[in-house]
Amino acid sequence: MVLSSLRQSLHQAWLKWQLRDPAYDFLFAPEPDQEVVCFDCETTGLDPAKDKIVTLSAIKIRGREILTSESLNLQFKQQRDINPESILIHQLRNMDVTLGLDEREAIEQFLVFIGSRPLVGYYLSFDVSMVNAIIKPWLGIPLPNRQLDVAELYHQQFYQDWLQPDHEVFDLSFKTLLSKLNLPTLGQHDAFNDALMTAMIYVRLQANLD
Repeated sequence: MVLSSLRQSLHQAWLKWQLRDPAYDFLFAPEPDQEVVCFDCETTGLDPAKDKIVTLSAIKIRGREILTSESLNLQFKQQRDINPESILIHQLRNMDVTLGLDEREAIEQFLVFIGSRPLVGYYLSFDVSMVNAIIKPWLGIPLPNRQLDVAELYHQQFYQDWLQPDHEVFDLSFKTLLSKLNLPTLGQHDAFNDALMTAMIYVRLQANLD
């Protein structure tokens, strides 16, 4: 644990040294006590190297309280057509996002909103990679925030690898997590709804630890 904390501190120091704009030093401030931010992106596709964020929603969580009144909902202006397959998923057409923010302006708002808080998500690495595709060329670093994935947290609580039969398949689908935790299902593939449901999963998992 001590070694892990030391590595984390060294990694944070390295990222702060690489930061190109000192105006964003606040990303490296001490984490606010008992606060995290849950966020979700809807995108033009599934390839962070070429696809773009269409909408992004983030919600603060303080302790066991989901602060829907302290949420952020961003719509990104698109420079090219959205993949038709993605439109079928999130129901956002090209005409729906013509009045969005430029991606840098939107991500600036996101960075100010999250500060140094840990980030929560469902298969969070994808959403983080979409944000990193914007900030790394600009700030020289990826998101430095600690990351908490609800699928991993659920797995840790409910599956013990060494006790599971070899043939058992872990079901970590979003619907299964909601169902097993007795949480309501809202309309999926809407960034705010997905962020809110993920926040509910996180809070329920944290409550199970009490």
